[in-house]
Amino acid sequence: MDTGRRRFQGVLNILHFNWPFFAAALCSWVVLGIAAALSEGWLRALVVLLLTASLFLTLLSLAVSLYIYDLTPLYQLNWLAPYGIDARSKVLNINAGFDETSALLQRRFAPAHLEVWDFYDAKKHTEPSIARARAAFPHYPATKIIRTEAPPEGASFSHILLTFAAHEIRDDAERVRFFTALRARLLPGGRIIVTEHLRDVANGIAYHFGVLHFLPRSSWLRTFGASGLEVEEEKKFTPFVTTFVLHAAAS
Repeated sequence: MDTGRRRFQGVLNILHFNWPFFAAALCSWVVLGIAAALSEGWLRALVVLLLTASLFLTLLSLAVSLYIYDLTPLYQLNWLAPYGIDARSKVLNINAGFDETSALLQRRFAPAHLEVWDFYDAKKHTEPSIARARAAFPHYPATKIIRTEAPPEGASFSHILLTFAAHEIRDDAERVRFFTALRARLLPGGRIIVTEHLRDVANGIAYHFGVLHFLPRSSWLRTFGASGLEVEEEKKFTPFVTTFVLHAAAS
């Protein structure tokens, strides 16, 4: 499937949405380079070590992001094929202010019914990178702006998808309430499919301090259990991305 994505769109988005961080990193490298040139002995060795470590960690995180978002078939969406999305499916796709998947889902699984929710709340989700992402990418047509505390009532769905979105709900209790509400919207036999980076060793190596923005696997399992959901399948898409396939627990 032609995704319509630009070459290296994933890593370029990261640079664009987080440009103040990378600008600050570049300035620090220049300062450290000058300091290394002007210093001697053990002090110079220390400065060179700091410069090398900073360069390595930053380039490593960008290289991993390039691999995940640009070099793998992530956005081909073939990894969703085993979960029964077809022309009769009713699909709900949920994002946190940055939606790269709804247009692809419509293209990949048409004529399945697709509804899109965006739970971005500027008062809660204060990261400037999200605001830049929203400015760069328009909403999918007919996207519903919702609140996690009170999802809209209405239709039920065979598949509910959250791709790199649910971790933005930082409060544990709020996350449980939201997933409980989503469980209530599942059709019989329906699935919730959650795809996330985890706070684990692989992502810690790749993203160092940035891994703290992700949730550990144990937090996700607690959320699912408290929401009345069971993990049907847990699958790795690369060592850095995990998908949980959930269904309503037997009452």
